[in-house]
Amino acid sequence: MTCTLPKGTPHPGETREETACREVREETGLEVRITGELPSVRYTFVQRGARIHKTVHYFLMVPTGGDLGRHDHEFESVRWIDFGDAADLLSFETERWLVGEAAARLGLHGARRDAPAGAGRSAIVGATGVVSPGDTPAS
Repeated sequence: MTCTLPKGTPHPGETREETACREVREETGLEVRITGELPSVRYTFVQRGARIHKTVHYFLMVPTGGDLGRHDHEFESVRWIDFGDAADLLSFETERWLVGEAAARLGLHGARRDAPAGAGRSAIVGATGVVSPGDTPAS
């Protein structure tokens, strides 16, 4: 099973922030408000013979409503996890690093299993993926 943070592709005319909030709403069932930016992650992969350059923009968010039970059913399950459990559960190293960065920005340095999501300050890390306009065919 893959455990990952919410993210997705922008709809035409959407800002990064609008995309991030929409994707979190669709994938988790929660309404959120962005409280800050986190570092973006850039990577390259090959899809159908084309080299794709992708940038994923991450944000700190707080829930303002909604229900995890209303998540997009393309996912087997959606749940809150403790910051301290992220390193053991998240599938991708960049996302494990990013959750550590979010914990540090929230003042949860050294957060482990005894520090639940936000330790009284809820935080969701939402993201948007944007494919760079200069994608080139793979060699």
